[in-house]
Amino acid sequence: MKNRFDPRDILVSHILLTRLPIPRLSDKCFARQNHAVWAFPLAGISVATLCVALAYIAAILGFSAPFLAGLVLITSIVLTGAMHEDGLADVADGFWGGFDRARRLEIMKDSHIGTYGVLALIMVSIMRWSALSSLFRDNGTSALWLLLPVAALSRAVLPAMMYKLPDARPSGLAQSVGRPGLAAVIAALFIALVTALLILGPFKTLVLSIVSVLIVLALAFLALRKIGGKTGDVLGTAQQLTELSCLLALVALI
Repeated sequence: MKNRFDPRDILVSHILLTRLPIPRLSDKCFARQNHAVWAFPLAGISVATLCVALAYIAAILGFSAPFLAGLVLITSIVLTGAMHEDGLADVADGFWGGFDRARRLEIMKDSHIGTYGVLALIMVSIMRWSALSSLFRDNGTSALWLLLPVAALSRAVLPAMMYKLPDARPSGLAQSVGRPGLAAVIAALFIALVTALLILGPFKTLVLSIVSVLIVLALAFLALRKIGGKTGDVLGTAQQLTELSCLLALVALI
């Protein structure tokens, strides 16, 4: 029986979700990609930690809250290869640019970006920047640590969607990774919730958890209606919308 929680899964999850320099792994490690999703929140925490470090240095040098927010966004995009943003753009183009399931999937697979995708990227990026600016302006460098639970929660929802939703197409990133087991889903959620509890406390963690669940349910329902299931682009969209919603919730709470 395969070890469900092999420490090498952490490296696999970083390879799947980031562009961080990770040592070359054996094919045996990649054969258990569907098990490795339990470590998705840890990949998010790694990205957020580097964002926090750079933003903290910039804050010490006297840069303003809007600059710190922009620096966090740029760093996050570079460290993830914009894979989640790419998914958001593809979903926006496909879901609203096609009139049937086959055409929507065809549009989502196209490397070109359309009007809906451009607008989605602009609007979501502006809202993320605005929320971060507000948090940094009102709370100083202490707000930087809020990035960790947000990053963890926005990645923890991905295994849950992979577990519950069918594949929309017989190929692609989501299909190649495979369907995770329930234990991996629970472990990912546990890591994210513990991170949130340690940094945010119980009330804010509860609010952000509810917000995340509502966003994921809404997107899952839409994905089933539009394309019959999930793709890697849908997962990327889930990360982006969950992150944005959590940031907006924190602005309202703090």
